[in-house]
Amino acid sequence: MHKLALVFALLAAGPAAATGIEITVEGAHTSGVIKIDLLEDVAPGHAERIVTLAEQGFYDNVYFHRVIDGFMAQTGDGEFGKVEAERIRRAGTGGSDLPDLKAEFSDIPFDRGVVGMARSSSPDSANSQFFIMFDKGYFLNGQYTVVGRVTDGFDVLDNIKRGDGSTLEITGEPDVMTKVVVTE
Repeated sequence: MHKLALVFALLAAGPAAATGIEITVEGAHTSGVIKIDLLEDVAPGHAERIVTLAEQGFYDNVYFHRVIDGFMAQTGDGEFGKVEAERIRRAGTGGSDLPDLKAEFSDIPFDRGVVGMARSSSPDSANSQFFIMFDKGYFLNGQYTVVGRVTDGFDVLDNIKRGDGSTLEITGEPDVMTKVVVTE
């Protein structure tokens, strides 16, 4: 009877709160907050990695280093992509001190607002970097791990400074994740 009462209490409480992150973005082109729900049930290892790095402050003051109009905005290189980094030209080539992650592919399509983990040519090479989709990119389906979805702040996302169309490099000052916090 005691176990049954516990089951009913858990059911009455509803599902556990989802973990997410809030990204405060500052720059000449946009400022505000992007809220993301992390999909722990779909990509538990990747969601846990983002939470761990956010709690450590790894993502604070990191540039959006690769931003392609009509496609996505990439960030998360806390090694070479920090505002105060001397080697900003290497932004996008770094990661954290933690080991790379094994891919957690799913059937979730890369629609607008979906957050995916960036990686090198190896499917099992995601580490700290992630990207947020401006529009659908179904050619990524089954090739990259989906780790979250934007729930608020599309206006901020839509105004992140884009890179040059031919070189993809951002000229001038890119927009920055000034603070990334974990939410429940």
